[in-house]
Amino acid sequence: MLADRDPRRGAGAAQGTMVPVTAPAASAPQAGDVLELTVGEAVHGGWCVSRQDDTGQAVFVRHALPGERVRATVTQLTARFARAEATEILQAAADRVVPPCRYARPGGCGGCDWQHASLPAQRRLKAAVIRQQLQRIAGIDTTVVVAALDGGDDGLGWRTVVSFAVDQRGAAGLRRHRSHEIVPVDRCLIAHELVTSAGVTGQAWPGAQSVEVSVVPQTGEVGVLVTGRPAGMPEVAADSVQIAGSGPGRSLMRGRGHLTQRAAGRDWRVNLGGFWQVHPAAADTLARDVLAALDPQPGEHALDVYCGAGLFAGVLAQAVGPAGTVLAVERDAAAARDARHNLRDWPWVRVRRGDAAAVLAGTDLRGVSLVVLDPPRAGVARPVIDALGTGPRRIAYVSCDPATLARDLRLLLDGGWELTGLRGYDAFPMTHHVECLATLSRRASASAMTSRSPAGREALRGSGFAMDPPIANPLPRPSSADPGRRSL
Repeated sequence: MLADRDPRRGAGAAQGTMVPVTAPAASAPQAGDVLELTVGEAVHGGWCVSRQDDTGQAVFVRHALPGERVRATVTQLTARFARAEATEILQAAADRVVPPCRYARPGGCGGCDWQHASLPAQRRLKAAVIRQQLQRIAGIDTTVVVAALDGGDDGLGWRTVVSFAVDQRGAAGLRRHRSHEIVPVDRCLIAHELVTSAGVTGQAWPGAQSVEVSVVPQTGEVGVLVTGRPAGMPEVAADSVQIAGSGPGRSLMRGRGHLTQRAAGRDWRVNLGGFWQVHPAAADTLARDVLAALDPQPGEHALDVYCGAGLFAGVLAQAVGPAGTVLAVERDAAAARDARHNLRDWPWVRVRRGDAAAVLAGTDLRGVSLVVLDPPRAGVARPVIDALGTGPRRIAYVSCDPATLARDLRLLLDGGWELTGLRGYDAFPMTHHVECLATLSRRASASAMTSRSPAGREALRGSGFAMDPPIANPLPRPSSADPGRRSL
């Protein structure tokens, strides 16, 4: 069970409390100190927060759960807060489980944040963090459900892309949390079995900086991208092997230098190292739900910003048909080439390579009615939001970071939009990462948020995507001085 959030218990119920074990009561903790803490709410990044009674010092704790009593070792101190790792659990939460991976521990691999929590608890924690970020940064008070994706009921074996770091001895491993130090591993339990069978770990990679393995579960295809200047190339079970040195070019050692991913009923070429959803079910799920959220009609004009290999542009192209148009914008040269290749069957689609803000500034967007935003973790550039104005009738915003999503939603709401749908996806089990899909409509048309066509209504029912009325009663917008605006 998650920690009781009864407001009658005061702020400590959410923030937790602590007493020093090795530090004086009236002093801030120092690196290496051991603290006895009652842990409060989970916050963005895979931490739980506690606060020192006498100094008000916040301590962000990994490997803990809300409501637990733990002993934690301080690992880092800043002017405003401390970071720590729970090394002993004195009173465990009901949702605590034994981490399945032996590397998921204090001082171990930093890739997984919540292996010590049951999967249902992980999803509740992620939903709480999304709500927290929306409240603190955007001034939006709403609830969200983080849903499991199909496959991998135990939360393991799902990750189709893993980048192994290589240490000075040439051993491949994964980095410690907030560190450049590399932990040698024999296998990663959240990695897909095809990643493991490639045989990257346990071999020497002298001169390499990293070895990234990408796989396609539907076909068994495997690609390996090596960065650096490897002195030799160990034998790996891969269809394509490519080396990316210090220059702009790459050396193809084997295969084609790209993978053929499968989603939305067709194939998509994606270069090695290019972006594609890492959960096997994520691309299909998001393509379906973006389409249901936008409800495109034949003849409409759509815009896909940060289009990557062109997945969303492709499903929109089929929906708007030859009477409509789709403009896809992508900055990365290799991804833009993939998008042009993948979208070549639809002559009413244009792919523009370049900075999104610069491309939109030089483009007449009158007539664009639908927009997909699928930015990197840093979120949407402010000039992109400004360029959109309120001309389109609907926006689908796909985000992998609730803090930057909240920041951008605040800008969009201030610019005349209303948030009419929000859902979360557990596309990264065992980690703190979460995928979100937010739907926005022009404020003037927010009262008419039902699908306009029988096909659209059927898609909405099939996807489970609820087009809600505008989310009501937003919180007062936090002032710039409000510490709640800071992303933790």
